[in-house]
Amino acid sequence: MRLYPAIDILGGNAVRLVRGDFDAKKVYDEDPLSAARGWVDAGAEYLHVVDLDGAKRGEPVTLEQLQRIVGESGVPVQYGGGLRSARAAADALNAGAARVILGTVAFTDPDMLGEILDAHGPERILVGVDVRSGCIATHGWAKNTDTLARDAFAELQQRGVRHFVFTNIDHDGMLDGANREEVASVAKAAGEGSVIFSGGIGKLSDLEALASLRDELALDGLTGVIVGTALYEKRFTVAEAKAALA
Repeated sequence: MRLYPAIDILGGNAVRLVRGDFDAKKVYDEDPLSAARGWVDAGAEYLHVVDLDGAKRGEPVTLEQLQRIVGESGVPVQYGGGLRSARAAADALNAGAARVILGTVAFTDPDMLGEILDAHGPERILVGVDVRSGCIATHGWAKNTDTLARDAFAELQQRGVRHFVFTNIDHDGMLDGANREEVASVAKAAGEGSVIFSGGIGKLSDLEALASLRDELALDGLTGVIVGTALYEKRFTVAEAKAALA
């Protein structure tokens, strides 16, 4: 399983939120590039970058930051936040993102999702399945829907989506661990595709549990985990996290 240190950008800073609450932010680095360098120097081989300003506005705001991070980190970067048009997705890929993460548009505009998939191929497109109280949340997690996660996975796969990021918003930034049954359910719902898990990782045993569950249930589609607060708070190192996932 791959480790994806998270770099969430808000107001030009690398921050972490609690349960997606923009008013509950903590700044960890005034320069996102500095945060990226730190993770890569510590051994990170992939990065997960989210444009929180873009998620609120509905269009990307931090493409320049993305270019800086891609240009100097030397590792693949997946990027999301406010990518709600074909142009926005193309701009992010042209700025150097290895893959882009679509959220709101995947649930509100099927035709646009199809256009983006056709233009860039399913291997470069991730869809964020972001869940609050079991149902999909959109528009920077500000709006809740009645769509259940399992139904979202099934519909998105029918539209040609193969790769997903799953986030349990209720646990995001809480450091309270991942629910075993939920992880297994999500990995199975992804079918023949892949899913990266996010939300609640707080200690090394959480990562070890994910790796053990993947092996125990042959969840080959569970390919990675995003970790933010726990790394920033030095609960464990990048090297320790990679070893746990291995």
